[in-house]
Amino acid sequence: MSARTETRTHPVAPDHAVGIRLPWWAVALPALAFAALLLLITGPGQAHAAAGDPAVGRLVGLIMELLPR
Repeated sequence: MSARTETRTHPVAPDHAVGIRLPWWAVALPALAFAALLLLITGPGQAHAAAGDPAVGRLVGLIMELLPR
């Protein structure tokens, strides 16, 4: 009894020619995110102290005391 051999339906690409195609957004979105983060880092610091509820500061201090060091 002879065994069947499978035939390939698509040609095999040579080792040196790998065909990978990315959609446009796979390159554009990471580049846009990188540019936005770079602008945030290099932009002038306009941070102002919040004059809000002092309870938030006490809550953060309490959490810092409760966390093991």
